[in-house]
Amino acid sequence: MKDFNAVEGKKFGVYGNSIFLAIENSVKPVIAAVNGFALGGGNELALACDMRIASSKAKFGQPEVGLGITPGFGGTQRLPRVVGAAKAKELILTGKAIKADEALAIGLVNKVVEPEALMDEAFALANAICANAQIAVRQSKACINRGLQTDMATGVAFEAEAFGLCFATEDQKEGMTAFVEKRDKNFKNC
Repeated sequence: MKDFNAVEGKKFGVYGNSIFLAIENSVKPVIAAVNGFALGGGNELALACDMRIASSKAKFGQPEVGLGITPGFGGTQRLPRVVGAAKAKELILTGKAIKADEALAIGLVNKVVEPEALMDEAFALANAICANAQIAVRQSKACINRGLQTDMATGVAFEAEAFGLCFATEDQKEGMTAFVEKRDKNFKNC
């Protein structure tokens, strides 16, 4: 990137953002498992994921201003939505890296575990999500993502639509029947 001109820089940013938007907009939940440095594009990649599990040795940051550039793959947009505007401005404008425990304290990561437990924890979270009705999971993720981009009235309208659509699924019938009958559910994801 050192020798990019303005047009090449923008083109690279558009390309990177297209990839991270595809991750963010995936119908499937995406979990980042961070076991080292997530700086610049690495942090932006983690931010494009739905949830983030970090090992105790992970570090996060947006150091781009120290290189004479802004974050280019969505950091200025996702970080404030995750940690709030003031904290995002502090991290982006100072270029400071933070340790996993601070990332947890500001809501950047969901959980911090020891490095040897990282993948087990990420898979446990994935399995907990997979145990639920996948149409409802996809609709819930879509409602959250869409709702964050709009006002409350529009967001709850998205939610009402998704809620109604779930009642047309076999999984809704199975889930509620299993609850009433006090038995394990058997979702077929349809």
